[in-house]
Amino acid sequence: MTSEITGKTKLLGVIGHPVEHSLSPVMHNSAIAQLGLDYIYLPFPIKPENLEIAIAGFAAIDVVGFSVTIPHKQAILPLLSEITPIAQAIGAVNTVSRQNHRWVGTNTDIEGFIAPLKTTYKQDWSQKAAVILGNGGAARAVVAGCHQLGFAKIHVVGRNMQKLQEFRNSWGNSPLAENLQIHTWDALIKLIPQANLLVNTTPIGMYPKVNESPLSAEEMTNLASGAIAYDLIYIPKPTQFLQQAESQGAIAINGLEMLVQQGVAALKIWLQSETLPVEVMRQALRNHLDLR
Repeated sequence: MTSEITGKTKLLGVIGHPVEHSLSPVMHNSAIAQLGLDYIYLPFPIKPENLEIAIAGFAAIDVVGFSVTIPHKQAILPLLSEITPIAQAIGAVNTVSRQNHRWVGTNTDIEGFIAPLKTTYKQDWSQKAAVILGNGGAARAVVAGCHQLGFAKIHVVGRNMQKLQEFRNSWGNSPLAENLQIHTWDALIKLIPQANLLVNTTPIGMYPKVNESPLSAEEMTNLASGAIAYDLIYIPKPTQFLQQAESQGAIAINGLEMLVQQGVAALKIWLQSETLPVEVMRQALRNHLDLR
């Protein structure tokens, strides 16, 4: 491990506001140490009004790349030279890299989300239905991920019809829109029995609402045993939502794996390396969160 930071140490980081709670430095620095590379990954608190000047400063000091978190995921788009098609489709960037003196933005949340569904729980999704709770930014990555996996039907459920309509329209006539359907919450009674994959993208179940679930116990009883319940929240583990699902015989996946895998995808871009110590990254987060 390179413990000493010198003039040759390459810079990576995460921008957000606030950013001190970010788990990315723990995860990325553990991988960098394991690989013995002369890099460091730092949290950079950047206020929205300073975003443009910060990005210019990053270029001036040769930052290799950085993660983007709330509230900059959309605001950063006009400041980049290139945005990958997938990030354009989602309308948000979470990973930026410096390529040929230009900033290139992409989104690794999709890759992070689908990773466990492509490996551990791999199956043919082409006859299956996904039901997604919530219609915010995280839901966009999940919709794109489900489309990539080839789901026959993608149902998005939200509270507000106008927001749902905007969500639906925002995909335009891209192929993603073809099998996407929107519903208000009262449709859950019909949708849950059809769900092969049920995803919570809402903050319900996260601090301070740790004892709550987006679904009532009664709604959850309609989930088929053997279905997959996936919560993007990773603390507490398991959430109320996942506890309910497991008691129905469903398979539970929490958000920690998505966090790890989106980080792996970002590091692959920055380090231009295919082999990364995924287990080391996962364990570093577990230890940090006391989830041993």
